[in-house]
Amino acid sequence: MNEESRTNIGTPVPDASNPEEVREQVERTRDELGRTVEALAAKADVKAQAKEKTAAAKEQASEKAALMADQLRAKAEQATQLVKDKTPDPVLEKTAQAAAHVRETATRAGQYAAERAPDPLLENAGKAASFARANRNQLLAGGALLAAFLLVRRGRGRR
Repeated sequence: MNEESRTNIGTPVPDASNPEEVREQVERTRDELGRTVEALAAKADVKAQAKEKTAAAKEQASEKAALMADQLRAKAEQATQLVKDKTPDPVLEKTAQAAAHVRETATRAGQYAAERAPDPLLENAGKAASFARANRNQLLAGGALLAAFLLVRRGRGRR
């Protein structure tokens, strides 16, 4: 292989009589070689690639979980509304009366328990009450479903 074929691999050979052109060609070649080395180093850095893929997977899973939670909330609200719409008014009234009675009884029981119960038990009961208050609509919908089920079952038993 002669000298001319070796330098004629992919880049034009600058005119050797013009040193400025040779410097520019050397600078371009260095820049291109630097970018190539950086690209090869990035491909060889398996740990960094794994971290990037892990971060991307976490982000995707987080987005998907948020989307699923939103969809689940929407479906629960639809189901609650459907139950309310399909439940006859007398059942809703009886459910409201039962809920009031339960609240009243629970208040009395809570007062009695507060007078007689040890502190750790009171703390746990407070947590349960907070949970019930936070999920009031779901608990009421569940109560309405249970009351409707029991009334339907009771009505069928009389036939």
